[in-house]
Amino acid sequence: MPEYLLPDVGEGLTEAELVSWKVKVGDTIAVNDIVCEIETAKSIVELPSPYAGEVTAILVAEGETVPVGTPIIAIGSPDEAAAPAPSTDPAADMVIDLSNPAASGGGEGESLVGRMKADRGPTRRPRKVASGAVATHMQAQAAFEPGAASPLVEAEEPEPAVPVTPVEREPAAVRVLAKPPVRKLAKDLGVDLATVSATGPGGTISRADVEQASAGGPAPAPAPTSVPSYAGTGERETREPIKGVRKMMAQAMVASAYSAPHVTEWVTLDATRTVEFVERLRARREFRDVKVSPLLVLARAALLAMRRTPIVNSFWDEAAQEIVVKHGVNLGIAAATPRGLVVPNVKDADRLSLLELATALNELTATAREGRTQPAEMAGGSFTITNVGVFGVDAGTPIINPGESAILCFGAIKKQPWVAQVDGRDEIVVRQVTTLALSFDHRHIDGAAGSQFLADVASILEDPASALLF
Repeated sequence: MPEYLLPDVGEGLTEAELVSWKVKVGDTIAVNDIVCEIETAKSIVELPSPYAGEVTAILVAEGETVPVGTPIIAIGSPDEAAAPAPSTDPAADMVIDLSNPAASGGGEGESLVGRMKADRGPTRRPRKVASGAVATHMQAQAAFEPGAASPLVEAEEPEPAVPVTPVEREPAAVRVLAKPPVRKLAKDLGVDLATVSATGPGGTISRADVEQASAGGPAPAPAPTSVPSYAGTGERETREPIKGVRKMMAQAMVASAYSAPHVTEWVTLDATRTVEFVERLRARREFRDVKVSPLLVLARAALLAMRRTPIVNSFWDEAAQEIVVKHGVNLGIAAATPRGLVVPNVKDADRLSLLELATALNELTATAREGRTQPAEMAGGSFTITNVGVFGVDAGTPIINPGESAILCFGAIKKQPWVAQVDGRDEIVVRQVTTLALSFDHRHIDGAAGSQFLADVASILEDPASALLF
């Protein structure tokens, strides 16, 4: 029976946590059916099956972190476990290439790739397998490109003297926690997780716990666990492992802070006209199904300001000793998630209309909040905006996203007293005021360039009509 090895999903993955299973033992699945969700160092990824057949064993428990190349699930059919003894007829003894999904019954074009076994004894059964790095590459291709050819190497494995039965692994020790799918279920059912008794592996709250709480029935009996419970024990601290998205975020921030000399400049401005412009956009027919906020105007302003100061859309290539100025803007939006900070980006944002940009920002932020941002959506960013205003914060000194040279911090828009010209006289009036902060890499972006860019962005927020001048 083929075993599905944990693949590298294309981001240099070395290990991943298995978040949740979408199948169970006994289920019949087809090629490309989603079997589980894993959390990598960047995001939560759904894994499709490269094989078709019956799920015969779940080899990794939810919450367990395993290295790439680890068997996570066995897929086959009950008949395969009781396969007949090898035939002595060389013509009948063929070898199935299990790396080919079609060999598992995956739709049209099924084929069996065989090889004669004329010069080997009946006690050894050769088969085509991949080992080492090739195995990892093969599994990644099978998972995401089932029709792609995979490099194989020949290897021989002695036939076991007795049948080997897959053994369920013990769940790894994890903190008391409800995983994202369970949290979503609780939200949909209106269940407060703080009131639910945890009976899942390692003290986690399971789907059954949430469903029991929603139905008002008694909670199921807790399963035995080796993880100590700290509730009511007087413990003064809880330790949380550094892994996944949070670990990657920490490494990226340290690398950026200690490699690029940061300079941060600030500007406080009257954003009243931007707030009024947003209200007019919301009333327009084409924007009625799109969430519109001042962040959209800021994003557009930053894209326009780069036309005058293209050096902001660049990065310092230390290895090549070159400054690389990009000709398109992949606009990143920093998003806080329960698993850590992620920065997905809108590809070629500078080529989008205002409506297209609004739609793209909506999709990007919604996906990030759900923890579904894929690695490809975070790769290749060229400039980032971080919106701390949603937390009521005035501004900050953001750290540049690695691979970029600048990041713009958007503070809260608040009603404040402001000195303005009224009928030719200076008067104190109530206006919508905000603060912008720009951090940039001072190795190649000097104060004049950074100041010019920030001033241009501020001028558009003060008067959106001035965008016509860019």
